[in-house]
Amino acid sequence: MRSALLSPRWIGLHVLAVLALVVCVAGTYWQSVRAFEPDRDVVTNPVADLDAAEDLDALLVPGEYAHPDSYANTAVTATGSFDTGAQLLVPRAHDGVEGFDVVLPLVTGDGVALAVNRGWTEDPDDVPAAPEGEVTVAGWLVPPTTAPDGIVPVEVPEGQVERIAPSVLVNEWDYRLYEGHLTLPADDPATASLVPSPPPEPPTGVTINWRSLSYTFQWALFGLSAVAYWAISVRRELRAERSRREGDGEEETAQAAAGS
Repeated sequence: MRSALLSPRWIGLHVLAVLALVVCVAGTYWQSVRAFEPDRDVVTNPVADLDAAEDLDALLVPGEYAHPDSYANTAVTATGSFDTGAQLLVPRAHDGVEGFDVVLPLVTGDGVALAVNRGWTEDPDDVPAAPEGEVTVAGWLVPPTTAPDGIVPVEVPEGQVERIAPSVLVNEWDYRLYEGHLTLPADDPATASLVPSPPPEPPTGVTINWRSLSYTFQWALFGLSAVAYWAISVRRELRAERSRREGDGEEETAQAAAGS
């Protein structure tokens, strides 16, 4: 005797249960993403902020640590002169091509300097000279570059450093350094003939969308309800089917007893 759960009616119910579950899972996922997606109202564009750059000394103190959250991606201006004799190369691949970031200190005061990333070059022998004399630069502060697996010493040739970080550069330059480093826009004279480093990615704040979060729970509840309804219905049908079989068995037994 074929199970009633394989009848056309039940096959249709199985299919509906699967479709309901798929829809509810999709709805739960979609609403959960919307509930925690970046709030575009609090996103700032570093490039646009450059016009309203603040003075470096109003944000950082040379030689003192500052948490990256307090200055990362901030547009600042700084005045000083480049120490061209202290220029260093930092190995970095750009679009799959091996090359170097060109970094040098901008001396802003007596024994004080800010690390400036002039840009990237494939040929370290073709780096143009940095502007001479006092200059005022505007750019974006970037946190120190960290080693992939923590602070790991890397052997590099003379005139190079493995990454742009005050903890590394302080061993090469006799200056008190500001935290982080400055990356310059493409139109700055110091980036001439170099590939400018892209401005930092816009910071994104995330706020909870409580309406979407409530919809997330609703979709999840609908999905659980559909599964529970299907499971209960199947269980009831199996019980009813078992009862019918037992009833048929008793009836056959009674008929056999009466015939004998």
